[in-house]
Amino acid sequence: MMIEKIMDNQTKCGLVAVVGAPNAGKSTIVNWLVGQKVAIVSPKAQTTRTRLMGVAIAGAAQILLVDTPGIFEPRRRLDRAMVAAAWGGAQDADLIALVIDASTGFTKRIETMLDTIEGRSEPRILVLNKVDATAKNDLLTLAAQLTERMTFEAVFMVSATSGDGMINLKAALAERMPDGPWHFPEDQVSDATDRMLAAEVTREQLYLQLHAELPYASAVETEKYEERKDGSVAIHQQILVGRASQRAIVLGKNGARLKAIGTAAREQLAALLGHKVHLFLHVKVKPDWEEDRGLYRDIGLDWVE
Repeated sequence: MMIEKIMDNQTKCGLVAVVGAPNAGKSTIVNWLVGQKVAIVSPKAQTTRTRLMGVAIAGAAQILLVDTPGIFEPRRRLDRAMVAAAWGGAQDADLIALVIDASTGFTKRIETMLDTIEGRSEPRILVLNKVDATAKNDLLTLAAQLTERMTFEAVFMVSATSGDGMINLKAALAERMPDGPWHFPEDQVSDATDRMLAAEVTREQLYLQLHAELPYASAVETEKYEERKDGSVAIHQQILVGRASQRAIVLGKNGARLKAIGTAAREQLAALLGHKVHLFLHVKVKPDWEEDRGLYRDIGLDWVE
């Protein structure tokens, strides 16, 4: 529902496409700007799979932040769908925020991203993230290289984990939003459904607890989301893996790993949703899960040939 808390000519609302390489910190930046968790975060690259909108408010401005999958060289169908979602998130954007991990220096991957963005007409800003992990001279050198290679309206040096520079970034985004009514109610922080959020939270725990043991060979599907009369929610999910050996990894000895994943996900969901959560997890071996059109639809990705 669109609301107009203030007259149209006093409010601002716009779309910011947050793009960048895998593990640049895009999701952490979006979560900070929104003021709470709306995107999953993991040390693993390519954690974000689908475009997800976080809704941030700064004064009279509503900032719609599209957290996109990291742009990388696609190999599998899932990879191609993720890259399509990334650039789809930039469609109709009022501003592109290019997020760069400052600690990596000027890499070939960054050069490829710049080549792709160069032909786009949207205004763009540069956000150098993880400056707290970067030597000052290296940071200044990288900033000079990037601004020489491409024109940006502004450059921001931030650390999304510590919050350094983030207040200035949020104010600058708000200032650049076009005049217009807000698109979402004041208390809505994301366009993701509760079903999608539940699947993402469980998937985050898979990444955090399994680390390199289960790289990207898994998906989480929310089969049933039921609101109970006592105000609690019962959520039934399938964790899809490609091989029986991967199922054993997720389960752990006597099911201990799956129980730990479920406990952590349930606690986080209860905090996010604001009520008690009953979470039921089942691990299923499905060798061709990456070819399931229905699953792509459920996680918000388009089918890419």
